[in-house]
Amino acid sequence: MNASQVLLLAFLIGIVAGLRSLTAPAVVAWAAHQNWINLHNTPLSFLSSTAAVVIFTLLAVVELVADQLPSTPSRTKPPGLIARIIFGGLSGAAVALSGAQSVAFGAVLGAAGGIAGAFAGYQVRTRLVKALKVPDFVIAFLEDAVTIGGGVFIVSRF
Repeated sequence: MNASQVLLLAFLIGIVAGLRSLTAPAVVAWAAHQNWINLHNTPLSFLSSTAAVVIFTLLAVVELVADQLPSTPSRTKPPGLIARIIFGGLSGAAVALSGAQSVAFGAVLGAAGGIAGAFAGYQVRTRLVKALKVPDFVIAFLEDAVTIGGGVFIVSRF
């Protein structure tokens, strides 16, 4: 895989984080744990640990459930957006490292993807709910499926 492809995947995993902040690190942790991506002997090797897989998976499941609640704040508000930037950056850095690219550049691309995914995801979701005249949870569930499927697709490219 060439550098451009790896860096594109770093940006795309950031978009996943923009949709669901904890799904991106959860799929990266699973991929590292299953040796789909190689983070051995890197600063992010902790992501391949069983503890990281369990923690990120549980947090991702909690986020998927919480997202269905009407009281959940918008992903574009500071707490949610900051989480998407941080976890997009972490996930982008891991993807870049596994493809032998710059960890810093991967983190920047992942963080940028987190921002793009947060705002684009918000717009798409709200517009689909209005256009299709369906309850928000229907589109949220579809967004969950796209996020998980997209994340797994990205980390399985290595």
